[in-house]
Amino acid sequence: MDLQQMRYVVAVADTGSFTRAAERCLVVQSALSHQIAKLERELGARLFDRTSRMVRLTPAGAAFLPAARQALDAAERARAEVAAVTGEIRGNLAIGAIPTVAAVDLPNVLKEYHRRHPRVRISLRTMASEVLVEQVRDGTLDAALLGLLPGMEPRGVRHRRLAHDNLVAVVHPEHPLAGEPEVELRRLADETFIDFPSGTVGRAQSDAAFAASDVRREVPFEVSAGELMVRMVRSGLGIAMLPAAFTPQLDGVRTICVKDAPARIEVLVWSRFTPSPAATAFLEALGCAP
Repeated sequence: MDLQQMRYVVAVADTGSFTRAAERCLVVQSALSHQIAKLERELGARLFDRTSRMVRLTPAGAAFLPAARQALDAAERARAEVAAVTGEIRGNLAIGAIPTVAAVDLPNVLKEYHRRHPRVRISLRTMASEVLVEQVRDGTLDAALLGLLPGMEPRGVRHRRLAHDNLVAVVHPEHPLAGEPEVELRRLADETFIDFPSGTVGRAQSDAAFAASDVRREVPFEVSAGELMVRMVRSGLGIAMLPAAFTPQLDGVRTICVKDAPARIEVLVWSRFTPSPAATAFLEALGCAP
């Protein structure tokens, strides 16, 4: 068993095709198929069920795949550690961010990072804060930028607070409150709200503030992306609550300060374990040396 065979297995599992896997690995299909067949003989089990229409993992293949990924990641980490000793940063950097990240100019940070470390392969995922923490904790992500309620502490990861921000009301330009410089939450009680899904941290910060003010509200529209939320506000479907630092970049809407506004803390989280050279360089770029 060798690393190349593992790469072939991972490529077939990811693409669902021996042909596409061979293209991705830059080899002829016959060579890739031969190596996988050789590995299957060594293991004494078939890793894939093949039909004329599809390729799928067998139970043995499903058991083998995570270990193969871990072995490839460990080999890549070893290469990266050696390269770092010679002054070159290489390897993989997997980061995550909430859709409304505002404490960091992430596109410019990544642009500068790529300029300084062109040998690093960067990937970015946007998702809810609670999922980001989980993926940093299990090693899927190297670091993540997320939002939390004041007083919340992300568990199982290292973290650093980046910014404290209040939410503002985001309304259509022709909304009756659009000309108001400031309102109280109770004046928004009868509005139709567009908010993040119930149960997420992004939603909890607004729910907590309305509950503290003893104000009930209706949230018929639940969406995961801040951009879609803003588009729906532009269409006059309702109003939203978004971080003040995030709203200056928005066009076609008005923002209103809220006296008893919900608050959000933006946090950078990373693994409790020693980060890779690529992850260390990213943390240092944000002024958070591990």
